[in-house]
Amino acid sequence: MSLESPRGSVRSEINVTPLVDVCLVLLIIFMVVAPILHAGVKVDLPKTTQVFPLSQDPKQLTISVAQDGGVYVRSVRVASSDLPALLAEIHTAEPDRDVIVRGDRALQYETVCEVLAAVSHAGFTHVGLVTETEKAPPVAR
Repeated sequence: MSLESPRGSVRSEINVTPLVDVCLVLLIIFMVVAPILHAGVKVDLPKTTQVFPLSQDPKQLTISVAQDGGVYVRSVRVASSDLPALLAEIHTAEPDRDVIVRGDRALQYETVCEVLAAVSHAGFTHVGLVTETEKAPPVAR
């Protein structure tokens, strides 16, 4: 934006108001979207009192099984018939990868077993099941 000073010379200035407006809008968008990206697929995990800490390795392969039986690999829905081939392809590319299975508590045991069988047949050896922590009931004395 150019403004003429009273003496007739041209003075250039940057108007930062639109820049600040755009930055604030982007900040709000990232604040809203970031938790959604991190959470992945909505799964109501089973609760257990005996919990082992889970390392947060970014190289872990997360497989989620939703309440409706839908299987998600890296938050992308995969058909049950395509799951073994996809897992074999991932194992070929990265054979040392750890696999984390998140299964909804309302699922039939058979559904989770089918997913675990596909993971095992693909060749993965380090597989973990994710649960939530449930507080242990107080011990009566």
